[in-house]
Amino acid sequence: MKHIDKLLEVMAKLRDPDEGCPWDLAQDFASIAPYTIEEAYEVADAIAREDTDSLRDELGDLLFQVVFHSRMAEEAGLFAFGDVAAAITDKMLRRHPHVFGDAAERAAGHVPGSWERIKAGEREAVDDSSAVAGIAHALPALKRAQKLGKRASAIGFDWPDASGARDKIDEELAELADAGGDAARTHEEFGDLLFAVVNLARHLGVDAETALAAANRKFERRFRDMEQAIGAAGRGIADLSLDVLEEEWCAAKARVG
Repeated sequence: MKHIDKLLEVMAKLRDPDEGCPWDLAQDFASIAPYTIEEAYEVADAIAREDTDSLRDELGDLLFQVVFHSRMAEEAGLFAFGDVAAAITDKMLRRHPHVFGDAAERAAGHVPGSWERIKAGEREAVDDSSAVAGIAHALPALKRAQKLGKRASAIGFDWPDASGARDKIDEELAELADAGGDAARTHEEFGDLLFAVVNLARHLGVDAETALAAANRKFERRFRDMEQAIGAAGRGIADLSLDVLEEEWCAAKARVG
């Protein structure tokens, strides 16, 4: 706890009206929010790269964002870091009765669906009982789509298996083809297609966001290798035919996976 206390002291000093940092003093919740999102992505990137040294540092950066927001809230008389820690502690205790509940709850063990039922009760307490309430609009679209589908599924609005989700993709592909040259309809139908693909991912137990991120990394790795190989031969990508580029791409796949 001494390290947490020291961090809180550092943050308070940075925001001191007389002796603090001008940049830190100029910030508010809205101006800091993009940095908070960026730090969360950097944590995820360190995990994807299996770089535990970077993970330690990035988690520290993310923690600093929590401290920063908490300090600004404290200055406004809203809440402090201790309230944030207490709120998440209470939430975890409440949502894990099979671990922290009474003897009967612990003996019953984990009950499938209990997490969502407890969360539904929490939503009712804040006057929004919709199954899809509380899913942040700022989430990446793929991640939010997966959460929306999961919430709807929890109350029975879903296909019984992955075949229904696959059929929906075929349906959306046909509707996209029917859109013709109508830009607005093409935009709408393409969004529906992406949502259908995310639903299939959910049925297959795949996280759509991380799967696409992995595909992005794979494409970049292969493309860079192909660029280097073509450049080493004294050629440029723009000068090659699609057939030759396909050969080079397959060679890159064989080299770097």
